[in-house]
Amino acid sequence: MRTRFAPSPTGLLHVGGLRTALYAWLIAKQSKDHFLLRIEDTDQARSIPGATENILRTLDWVGIPPDEGVILREGVATQTGDKGPYIQSERLELYKKYADELIASGNAYPCFCTEERLKNMRDEQMKRKQAPMYDRHCLSLSPDDIEQRLKAKEKHVIRMKMPHGNVIKFTDDIRGPIEFQAHLVDDQVLVKSDGFPTYHLAHVVDDHFMEIGLVIRGEEWLSSLPKHLVLFAALGWAAPRYAHLPLLLNKDRSKLSKRQNDVSAESYKDKGYLPEAMINFLAMLGWNPGTTQELFTTEELLEAFTLERVQKAGAVFDLEKLDWLQGQWIRKLSLSDLSERIRPIVAEKYAAAENDKEFEKKIALIQERVTLLPEAADMLSFFYEEPVIDTAMILSAKQGVEAANVTMIIKALVDTLDGLSEKKWNDAAIKDALEGAMATHDLKRGQILWPLRAILTGKPFSPGAYEVAAALGKEETLARLQKASAAF
Repeated sequence: MRTRFAPSPTGLLHVGGLRTALYAWLIAKQSKDHFLLRIEDTDQARSIPGATENILRTLDWVGIPPDEGVILREGVATQTGDKGPYIQSERLELYKKYADELIASGNAYPCFCTEERLKNMRDEQMKRKQAPMYDRHCLSLSPDDIEQRLKAKEKHVIRMKMPHGNVIKFTDDIRGPIEFQAHLVDDQVLVKSDGFPTYHLAHVVDDHFMEIGLVIRGEEWLSSLPKHLVLFAALGWAAPRYAHLPLLLNKDRSKLSKRQNDVSAESYKDKGYLPEAMINFLAMLGWNPGTTQELFTTEELLEAFTLERVQKAGAVFDLEKLDWLQGQWIRKLSLSDLSERIRPIVAEKYAAAENDKEFEKKIALIQERVTLLPEAADMLSFFYEEPVIDTAMILSAKQGVEAANVTMIIKALVDTLDGLSEKKWNDAAIKDALEGAMATHDLKRGQILWPLRAILTGKPFSPGAYEVAAALGKEETLARLQKASAAF
């Protein structure tokens, strides 16, 4: 089952587009066939330089690169495969050929209506509370009139001629049997006045010649489906299967928009989300595995995913669920894997992290706490730069650390830890020693742990005080405690 993802290079890849690509990739891989990327750039005015590379980088990031079509090679968009070109602006002659064929067979016609006439027509229809659609004014033009206008190079478009009176029936892979009354469907523009095809003609021609077996796309295209089915029939080609995905929604169930959410897929990479979490999250947006399982690797998705279990209703883009999945995936990674992903982020701010042989041990302290990868730099900062002594933070009435006893507490910490040998310097030994100090000095746990944590890290929240002291080492731990003592 050959599938395709066919975005327009008009901006950064939308998360909804990435979900479409994921579903198409899964279907192709399940059938051991090709997942193809085609760039639909016929709207030249809206095409943005670099958009194609953004799309390809994002697909590579989540691990679903195309097998055929436009691919990323050494950071540059290139084409591979024997059914190209895979960029629509390079296929104009092919579209012209089939537009001419549709005109010759009576399934399309030239339309010379001006923008002013079309606007007046739509305004009148709205006044009469009719659905705006073309009134077929140019369908009644004589062949001689058309020929003269074409010779005069009069500005025009090519419109399809919908077969009024027909009922168009189709079975969608998600929505099941559906019917359309052809007389309610507009005579769609197939070729614009600049000679570029619209999506309607171009994708039909391309999907035929690229041998696409299944088209997966958003439900906003469902109303255009009868036009596409009519075009396939008019050209004498078998239509592919279609599956129209449910919309992505904001929490208030409005259509997902950048006003309420970040909709650029690549921005989630920049924020520090794992590709595993993003793929897992997008897969579940509209698809129900039929079990209680919530964490899926790509391999598990390949086993479990079916279009039959994709819902028709819209799916809420819930960032809380994404953050939960992100946390689950962070905990699921091995220490070496997580360290490899985080080290470059921390090293960008603290060069010493690049060759830190104890880096995995430090990551182990935050694996249960970190959600987004860039958070790690701040969480580990106290290992790479000495924190500023914050006397107000060290004192805590809630923990029983006050101006009257703080000097005594810090001295007890220094004396106790100084008595531990370097060979026995580990979190278990530190814990035993400090619990002994609590008994000796009649101190509560918070009176020992709160100032120790605040002095060593400079943060109100951090990994456990014993573990931090063990990771910093005896010399650095004592130096920070003695410096804090001098501040009171």
